[in-house]
Formats: sequence, C-alpha cells, structure tokens
Amino acid sequence: MTTQKTNTDSAVLRANINNETSQIHWHELQRFFAGGRLIYIHLAINLLDVAIAFSNDDKERVSYWLNTGEIAKVSDSQAKQWHQANTIFWATVVKPWVLIQPATSDNNNINQHKAPL
Repeated sequence: MTTQKTNTDSAVLRANINNETSQIHWHELQRFFAGGRLIYIHLAINLLDVAIAFSNDDKERVSYWLNTGEIAKVSDSQAKQWHQANTIFWATVVKPWVLIQPATSDNNNINQHKAPL
C-alpha cells in the first residue's frame, strides 16, 4: 500500500509542478537573478525531473547534476547574453528557487514540454 501511495503522491506532485510551469521572458526573471535564486537547467535534462528532485530534497540527485554542470546558478555572462536577447524560458518555482530552461524549437510547445500526466 505504501508504494502505491508514494506513486500517487509523486504523480500528483509532478502534475502540480507541470501545471505551474510556464514561459517567461528574461526581463521578467532579472529580479530573481539579482536575488541569487535562479537555477539554470541544461536542455539535456527534463525541467520537471529537476523540480521534483528539488521539491523532494533529493540531495544525491541534485548534487550529481550540480557536479556535472547540468544545473547551475545563472552566471553573470549568461544573464548579460539573455538580457540582450530577452530570451524566453520555461520556468517553475520550487521555493526559494526559480528553475529555468531556455525555450527552444524542440520544447517550445507547452504540450511537448510538459510531462504526460
């Protein structure tokens, strides 16, 4: 019974994060960058998977991604580049963090980006 409840809880968490994920322009993210709360997610990783790991305080998984550079705090050079282009991102909030991933032609459609429920 515990495994079924855990699977249900995980599915509900994923659905909630999925529903709260949206596109946003860099200019709207600058205040979070200034506060040091923006985390960049490499395109090779699913944004929802990272958000779930953050939500579940999965230190092992998050540490792995940090060590490989697949997730990182946004750098000044990234911020400058994105400011000039007013880049569009997919973003979701896992307090206190805002997780962002550039919107690309591969993940630009919200239905393609969001995980199936």
